Amino acid sequence: MKRILLITTGGTIASKPTSDGLTPSVTSEEILEYIPEVTEICSITTYGLFNLDSTNICYQHWIAIVKCLKEHYTSYDGFVITHGTDTMAYTAAALSYMVQNSKKPIVITGSQRPLAAVDSDARSNLLNAIVFACDSRAHGVHLLFDNKVILGTRARKTHTKSFNAFKSIDFPEIAIVRDRRVRYYIEEKVSDDGPDFYTSLDPKVFVLRLVPGMNPDIFSFLKEHYDGLVIESFGVGGIPCYDNEDFIDAVADWIACGKALVMTTQVPHEGSDMSVYMVGQVIKKKYRLMEAYDMTTEAIVTKLMWILAQTKNPDEVRELFYRPVQNDLNI
Repeated sequence: MKRILLITTGGTIASKPTSDGLTPSVTSEEILEYIPEVTEICSITTYGLFNLDSTNICYQHWIAIVKCLKEHYTSYDGFVITHGTDTMAYTAAALSYMVQNSKKPIVITGSQRPLAAVDSDARSNLLNAIVFACDSRAHGVHLLFDNKVILGTRARKTHTKSFNAFKSIDFPEIAIVRDRRVRYYIEEKVSDDGPDFYTSLDPKVFVLRLVPGMNPDIFSFLKEHYDGLVIESFGVGGIPCYDNEDFIDAVADWIACGKALVMTTQVPHEGSDMSVYMVGQVIKKKYRLMEAYDMTTEAIVTKLMWILAQTKNPDEVRELFYRPVQNDLNI
């Protein structure tokens, strides 16, 4: 029987109603009481790491999760992490970069309704995550929700209330879990190396979502406070330059300072392609900015945090950014 460690971090799945709204307060031991049949599946131990609404999750919590995984890695066959849905995709992406080449499964799940709710999706998500964590073919970081198994680097929350809350962006779902069985769509290769644990992140990464007519003066503030910048542009990607080149000058100044800049798109699917239009092609040719192609914003942000904690050298940053990790990038 497989040994599974259930790491709880809060979220809707662990919430109870209060006069101020749902608040995480269910302990890790109490969570297990809702799934007594789990003893038929595996030998499970719980570890209450923290109990937070995931809106409050930040890079320090990702580091704490990785340290917990590293500490207990040799003692268990797989890991299930319960988490709030609002930042779950960010956590899944972060863990994909911070725990690489894991031969054991690390599965993140949660729910849209609290465990105690009559119509909750919590029990099924939790049981399915445990089933997947027990599968002999499973390894690496994945998000499981509504029966679907999604790569940690490809997950995005697309619905605020529906049980079908997460989608795999520009990459197939890995598997589906039903009736305590895992049916794979894609067989993932197991690395001969690893696991590799990273416990440092540079949180000074900012996402700038363009709106028509945006004033580039914001760059002067960003330059003082951030090491990496992700620009979510329009369509396949470009920088405004119709009546003046102030925005292009701001980008040029940022890059001249040796800071990392990644261009992506606001559009959820099919990624960027800055070679299509003049507004993208000219600036990409002239400056050494990086293009994200089909990466999710969640993956871009957390990958930059991981890279910038290791090096600030522009050439090294670029090399690491374009090195694929768990199918995060397809050029």
